[in-house]
Amino acid sequence: MNTEKKWFSLNLGRKKESASTCGCGKSGGCGSHEAAPTPEKDGFDQVFDVPMSRRSAFKKLTASLMIGAGAVHSSCSVTAGDETKEKAQIDWEEQFKGNYKLMNDEEKKATVDRLVRSYELRKGDKINMSSKNAEPDVLFGYAFNISKCQGYMNCVSACVEENNQDRNSEMQYIRIHELKDGQGLKFDEADDNYYHEVPAEGHFYLGTQCFHCDNPPCIEVCPVQATWREDDGLVVVDYDWCVGCRYCMAACPYDGRRFNWSTPEVPEEEVNKNQHYLGNRLRKKGVMEKCTFCVQRSRAGKNPACVDACPTGARVFGNLLDPNSTIRWVIENKKVFRLKEDLGTEPKFWYYMD
Repeated sequence: MNTEKKWFSLNLGRKKESASTCGCGKSGGCGSHEAAPTPEKDGFDQVFDVPMSRRSAFKKLTASLMIGAGAVHSSCSVTAGDETKEKAQIDWEEQFKGNYKLMNDEEKKATVDRLVRSYELRKGDKINMSSKNAEPDVLFGYAFNISKCQGYMNCVSACVEENNQDRNSEMQYIRIHELKDGQGLKFDEADDNYYHEVPAEGHFYLGTQCFHCDNPPCIEVCPVQATWREDDGLVVVDYDWCVGCRYCMAACPYDGRRFNWSTPEVPEEEVNKNQHYLGNRLRKKGVMEKCTFCVQRSRAGKNPACVDACPTGARVFGNLLDPNSTIRWVIENKKVFRLKEDLGTEPKFWYYMD
């Protein structure tokens, strides 16, 4: 048996018919149809429930692999439009790319360029995606003024829109906790889903999100190194490398991570097309997400969306290594504290009051 016949015999599961079976299925023939072709005579077979000759099936499967590998030349007999072949090659290269953390700058750019082109082919529209690395002498930090927050949640809405979060599940990276005066930071007694006029009498408000720790336990437990800390202090996730085990979610002591149980849905007209590979690009189903201090904005010299959206000025963001920054002034001149400091996670997120 030659190689081609042997391969199909082992893998395609032929459905043999009797040589005396008519094309209409009657044994012995009905006299009104030609006899059905037999495997032994004509190489007839079933591939994915589609009847075809073995040679035709072999050609189609081989052509599919060649398209994926980018091996099909325009002069090839395989019928496929230029855009179809381009998309197939992009999908192939994306499937076998490495961890973004280990890529050099040229590889990062190539990855981003592929995703931009893929979006254009699928949606007929353009996006702007950055692969900008951390700037030298920059370490991002955040401060939250408890006495100023009134619980309006403008920050939450701005974060959802900026970071292309799923609308169906109402995913939110930021949580605003409504706490009773005089009872301290008892988060298990806080109301995180209040639906009443704010600020409510006898209550105060405190926001949490990813704190971008200097010693983040979430990184230590990731079995595939899909999350890491960048030089500017941002803790990021490579969505394409994440396997969705949720170990990082369990390890985070601040409830800073989110898992998408379904493919994030964002109406096309609401998609933020200014993106960063490690930030707000559109994600797939079954991966971890979190606040990135809006890496697509912060590395472009802007504030995170939540900071600009806060109507009371309760949020402060900046470079901790800049002695003239507002964040440094707050830390040096206010009585600040951090949550669960005894854990040694060193979060870069401080709280203070006027």
